[in-house]
Amino acid sequence: MSNTPMAASPLTRAVLEIDEYASGLGWDQPARLFALVDTARLRAQEPALAAQLGLEDEQETTGLTPIEQDEVPTNRPLDEFLGTIAWPDAVAGCALTVERLMLPPSAEAQVPQGLSEAKLAQWVADHPERQEVRMTVAVLRDGARESALRLREKDSATEVLTGPDLVPGLADALAATFED
Repeated sequence: MSNTPMAASPLTRAVLEIDEYASGLGWDQPARLFALVDTARLRAQEPALAAQLGLEDEQETTGLTPIEQDEVPTNRPLDEFLGTIAWPDAVAGCALTVERLMLPPSAEAQVPQGLSEAKLAQWVADHPERQEVRMTVAVLRDGARESALRLREKDSATEVLTGPDLVPGLADALAATFED
């Protein structure tokens, strides 16, 4: 289904698969939440669902299958929403893809003090050096993390940055969904 490199870890492949999926939907999309399930376990325990997802013929014995969840509500803060999530044991991890505006580190000194959250968001949106970025962040129950960042101005699969610590705050929030 994906053009993701096979040399990557299963978590990296899942993150890049989600990034590829989100890329196909275009920009200006809402946040999307995914459960990550063990592909072999899914094929064994839910063969009908595996067939529906086109996984029945995959030869790979290790891997993670992203399953998109219901819409992420837009009427409440993302961190507040994530605080309401609890995953069943069959879910090995989760991932979130979200678009944000980002400023280069050189712009930090220019940020006006004392702005409300809404005014700060507007200031960033109006800043000439702003970048639109799509972040895909995934965590596993065992603590493993992976992220993919895609800039709108460099919207190409070859320009996607990956790494476990690119969006640590979001990874922490996702990891908290697995805490008891």
